[in-house]
Amino acid sequence: MTAELLDIDSERPRLLGLAYQMLGTVADAEDAVQEAVSRFYALPEQERATVHRPGAWLMRTTGRVALDVLKPAHRKRELYVGEWLPEPIPGRGEELDDASPESYAVLQTEVSYGLMVVLERLSPAERAVFVLRESFGLGFSEISEVVLRSPGACRQLASEARKKIQAGKATRGSEEDGHTDLVRAFAQACATGDIAELTRLLDPSVELRSDGGGIVSAARRPVITAENVAKMLVGLRQKFPEAGVELVTLAGGEQGALFRLGEEVGGLLACGVVEGAIEQVWIMRNPEKLRLWQ
Repeated sequence: MTAELLDIDSERPRLLGLAYQMLGTVADAEDAVQEAVSRFYALPEQERATVHRPGAWLMRTTGRVALDVLKPAHRKRELYVGEWLPEPIPGRGEELDDASPESYAVLQTEVSYGLMVVLERLSPAERAVFVLRESFGLGFSEISEVVLRSPGACRQLASEARKKIQAGKATRGSEEDGHTDLVRAFAQACATGDIAELTRLLDPSVELRSDGGGIVSAARRPVITAENVAKMLVGLRQKFPEAGVELVTLAGGEQGALFRLGEEVGGLLACGVVEGAIEQVWIMRNPEKLRLWQ
């Protein structure tokens, strides 16, 4: 293996992390990185020899590829059947028998699932700038080469993105005090169908969103208020009394709950916690976004 190939392989985790944070699914991230690597090797040999930092070149190119994919994807998600949620990624320590080495690389991200959800509120350009700046530390001059805007415009995009992120109350990991204990109690209440305990743990204005992708049943619109969310979760328990519930760790370090129907994964639940109460509940049921958990 050449030094050039070794250098590219060492950069793959960062490239996949970038593409995942921009696109929200592992499959799209892998495709974007593969396209960037293909473009690198498509360069004339003499031109490729002038690239002294292949990692930096690939980072910029992966960002551009992901941005090009995100622009039409942003519009397509408006036509998605039901709610579109990002693919939840297993954290360190979770067993992933069928995952590819490339998929494991994505686990290096320390971005919480809640932040991944809030990133969907950003425009494609805002998302690209925010991820490149906040997660990967690129300067605005380098970011400008990705989004094809001036450094000043990129700085303004970063400011707007941060405002939207702060409004979404997302953390970059399991930073919220009591998050783990709340999720554990919540998972237990879901497993037993304890509607009173569920209601107690939920913020009165909690919002639940679920993603079935039009493949399996899921609420197509957000469910709002603690009473309605608790009733829905108890109803799901009654519909699937045989489902097993186990606590798992997501990539950002926060706890989630995995629902198993026999040998199959039926869904994954994650929560957004603010000031000691569960404000957001996200349920992934789309089997295409649960492959890493099977």
